[in-house]
Amino acid sequence: MTKSELIARLAEANPHLYQRDVERIVTTIFDEIATALARGDRVELRGFGAFSVKKRDPRVGRNPRTGETVSVDGKAVPFFKTGKQLREKLNVGGSS
Repeated sequence: MTKSELIARLAEANPHLYQRDVERIVTTIFDEIATALARGDRVELRGFGAFSVKKRDPRVGRNPRTGETVSVDGKAVPFFKTGKQLREKLNVGGSS
């Protein structure tokens, strides 16, 4: 599902709201999550999951084409861990 599909579904499910307002709400939520992660904060949505930032240390890698070693800088990467309710919903009827 894309962001525009999410907005369309939410607008459809909430006919009392204008689509532009739903779009503003969704954009604001995403922006706030991104801002919190940029500050290094953790964002937890109970039952859905938690977003956090993990640090990757600098390392020595290889260029796959030439086999030459290259230095890879350390970086911060977003990480998502599913919540218990979401995990259970995904695994209904499945074998785990």
